[in-house]
Amino acid sequence: MMDINEKTVAGESAHAPKGLEGVVFGASSITFLDGLGGRMFYRGYNILDLAEKATYEEVVHLLWQGELPTREKLAALVKPIVRQRALPAPVLRFLKTLPPKSHPMEVVRTGVSLLSHYDPDGPDGSPEAVRRKSERLVARMATLVAAWDRIRKGRRPVAPNPKLSHAANFLYMLTGRVPGPVDVRALDTYLALLADHDLNASTFAACIVTSTMSDVYSAVTAAVAALKGPLHGGANEKAMEMFIAIGEPSKADAWIEKALAEKKKIMGFGHRVYKVEDPRSVPLRAIARKLGQAKGDLRWLDVAVKVEEAFTRRKKIKTNVDFYSAPLLYLLGIPMDLFTPMFAVSRVAGWCAHIVEQMERNRIVRPRTEYAGPTDRAFAPIEART
Repeated sequence: MMDINEKTVAGESAHAPKGLEGVVFGASSITFLDGLGGRMFYRGYNILDLAEKATYEEVVHLLWQGELPTREKLAALVKPIVRQRALPAPVLRFLKTLPPKSHPMEVVRTGVSLLSHYDPDGPDGSPEAVRRKSERLVARMATLVAAWDRIRKGRRPVAPNPKLSHAANFLYMLTGRVPGPVDVRALDTYLALLADHDLNASTFAACIVTSTMSDVYSAVTAAVAALKGPLHGGANEKAMEMFIAIGEPSKADAWIEKALAEKKKIMGFGHRVYKVEDPRSVPLRAIARKLGQAKGDLRWLDVAVKVEEAFTRRKKIKTNVDFYSAPLLYLLGIPMDLFTPMFAVSRVAGWCAHIVEQMERNRIVRPRTEYAGPTDRAFAPIEART
């Protein structure tokens, strides 16, 4: 049997799927996506139930241990995460040397790599050390994002508050104020919904790096680099920019009509897996409305709803997770260029779960290409070339 390159040489294309669409990389017991039914499950639990009833910390335990925790097991997870929230002093000093205009995702990418130098487990790659490193990454990703936002604005970073939950502590570190319960619940729901999503680009990047027997920090750094792209984590920022450009709900229909006529890409719609509405859109839409009502500001949610109506009426394409997460994060007072870092604050839990799973069934990732260039070309000396 000929391999893929031999088929190409013989003129028989192997027709490799673009973007690896439909290609199964391997078995996983972490997240199941039902693309046709519009359903999503973490370890067998429907994401809608988890979004309504679970905290982010419970979701982290579920992703890592395969089961929802008892109170005792949850405390055993939370305690080391809370204890390790603070950034090492050299990392904080380094952040202060960066140009204030640095994009936050570039800071996150560099910061995660820098944190590896100060991990007390060093190069230890044992399962126990990987677990501890995962705890530190979840704890410190949030601190890294909040600290950078304050540093770039000339403010002192706010030290983590050990009495607050993960979501509440992030908002506290960002603003210096203890947030109210509605804000905390909104962010907690967001973090739970985005904690994992099967083999997306950033998770796949982490798995590829892990397959070489590299370390956890290298794998997460690669994941952050992949997440930075606007076709992956950056779409929510672009969606909010669109809502602001539209300004008022009454202007949405005409704006979408003009944008489509000009062949502009409308962010926040469509998904490679889901053929129906992204199941995460439903709770995000609901929690964004509740948050807007609590703040007396439904303007951006109303704009989003009108954009959804205008676009789906013309294109029959449903919203994805980025669409309604944009007004939710905006209402929480999170700067737009922190939207993608917020994705990382949540998704780091899923990345670590997949890194561990890859380690357990590892084989180095080594795909092939469908060669499309010339073959058997005759070499000519430099004097004879034209």
